[in-house]
Amino acid sequence: MEALLTQKQREIYVFLRDVQKNGEPAPSISEISQHFGFRSSRSARDHLKALERKGLIRRDANKARSIRILEAVGNETWSFALPLLGSIVAGHPEYTKQHQEGIVHVDSRSLGFKPSSHCYAVRVTGDSMTGKGIYEGDIVIVDGSKQPREGDIVAALIDNETTLKTLVKRNGQNYLKPENNKYPDMTPINELVIQGVVRTVIRHIC
Repeated sequence: MEALLTQKQREIYVFLRDVQKNGEPAPSISEISQHFGFRSSRSARDHLKALERKGLIRRDANKARSIRILEAVGNETWSFALPLLGSIVAGHPEYTKQHQEGIVHVDSRSLGFKPSSHCYAVRVTGDSMTGKGIYEGDIVIVDGSKQPREGDIVAALIDNETTLKTLVKRNGQNYLKPENNKYPDMTPINELVIQGVVRTVIRHIC
């Protein structure tokens, strides 16, 4: 299951993952509370419930120390943590300094592919790609190593401005096509750099 974690949820998940990888017993609620300086065990319980809802851990309510990370079965890893890099405009392009906002956990079984180290997540703003089912607030998974082809949805840097559009060729030249009639096609004046190909969309539900 795809999961967008808060900073504290991510810290707890990493703590639990490291404990499990070291072969140590799963920590108790009180030990988690003490480790993170929570004033009561309720905070730890709430964070664990959130991680469980997001499909990242499993617990047995009738057993102590039963927390288990759900990132692998046997030797096959299904859960991947991808950096969430700022936002990208699906509308008029704008200059955006990419920086890591957090981590998005994805399940390769849902994605249909195993993310590489060149994959990352970006939050979408704007409405120029609604014709492809991409809306403001959605998160797209971008593969920076995939060779872009005509018709791919790409994250692009056009004349030093970032945007999300469909890649099209006209008279041998690449240009960017929005999927909303409100917006014009975009032809670079100086430079068009394809930063990656969109592999999947994680829907934002209000």
